[in-house]
Amino acid sequence: MTMSPDDFSLLLGPDVPSHFFAAGEVIFREGDRGEGFFVIRRGTVEIRSGNRLLETLGENEIFGEMALIDGEPRSADAVAKTDAIVAPISEKQYIFLVKHTPYFALKVLRVLARRLRAQNRAS
Repeated sequence: MTMSPDDFSLLLGPDVPSHFFAAGEVIFREGDRGEGFFVIRRGTVEIRSGNRLLETLGENEIFGEMALIDGEPRSADAVAKTDAIVAPISEKQYIFLVKHTPYFALKVLRVLARRLRAQNRAS
C-alpha cells in the first residue's frame, strides 16, 4: 500500500482517542488557542476563514498544525463538513514523534509548504 504525502494514518492506532463531530459542528475557531493538531479518522473537514473556504480535507489528513508549531492562535475555523471523527495530537506527542522519527517533521513541513503554495496561487 502506497501512502500519499499527506497520509498520516500511522498516527491512528487503535489506542488513539478520538472525538466525534456532527456535520456542521465547529472543531475550533479562528483565534482559539492551539494546543495540538488533528488527524481525520473518518469524514471530511473544511478549513475556513470568514466566508472563504480554504481547503476541504479527508481521511488521514491533518489540520491545526500551524498553531502547534508557532504557538500563535488558530488562523482559521475548522468545521466538520460531514460527520467526522478526529484524533487530537498534543504538543507532547508531536515533540516525541519529531524526536524519534525526524522524517515526521519533514512530512508536516511538506503539508505546510503545499498549503502555502496553494494559498499563493489563489491570491
